[in-house]
Amino acid sequence: MGFSIYLSLPIVLRKKTSEKTIRLLNAVAIGILVFLLADVFSDAASSLYAQGALAGYGANPMLSALFAIGLVVGFFMLYLFENRSKNGLTPQRMALMIAVGMGLQNLTEGLVFGALSVSLGLLSGVALVVLVGFLLQNITEGFPIASPFLNHSDRKLGVMAALLLVGGLPTVIGGAVGFYFSSVPFNVVVDGLAIGAILYVILPMTKHQLKDMDPIRQRLVYFGIFLGFFIGFLVNLI
Repeated sequence: MGFSIYLSLPIVLRKKTSEKTIRLLNAVAIGILVFLLADVFSDAASSLYAQGALAGYGANPMLSALFAIGLVVGFFMLYLFENRSKNGLTPQRMALMIAVGMGLQNLTEGLVFGALSVSLGLLSGVALVVLVGFLLQNITEGFPIASPFLNHSDRKLGVMAALLLVGGLPTVIGGAVGFYFSSVPFNVVVDGLAIGAILYVILPMTKHQLKDMDPIRQRLVYFGIFLGFFIGFLVNLI
């Protein structure tokens, strides 16, 4: 699951891509991130709003506090990372920010798969379905990391490989941790970290996409964001 993220690498290594195609692909990357935001929160919500929390009328107070802490740390960690740079967001820094967000999200996936492997068995039908689903989803997640390098001359294979490793390796780490250790509070904190990081990553990407646009490019971006979200939805059906 973790290394399937590398299957998206050939997209960014193309020598020449048209301006409209770049705008569309970047918009698709934003749509994928928006879907992942909702996807991770759905995992957290199953714990925050579990039956019996506050007699069924609200969220669990302790888990909500832990989730909020993770959310704040995930968001402002990248905020500080961006604003400490005097040169602004270079493609490398933008890609690293996205990779960190993807990595935290993939850590949550690994935790889920590791826990399922213990309770149901590694070769059980449910575990295999989850494996295939996460594998396909991770292929789509590699593209947002690579998107800042589209048509940039300073892209290097070694740098791209390292960034994709930042995004994909946490799946492996999460799987190992989830196999030996399972804790709802810990999972909720990690979900909060992932959501905060992904939320922050979406903001500069969207700002860049929407500036200096004519109506045709605007429609292209809107369609691309919807397409990315829909792709994430279709992959998640498996």
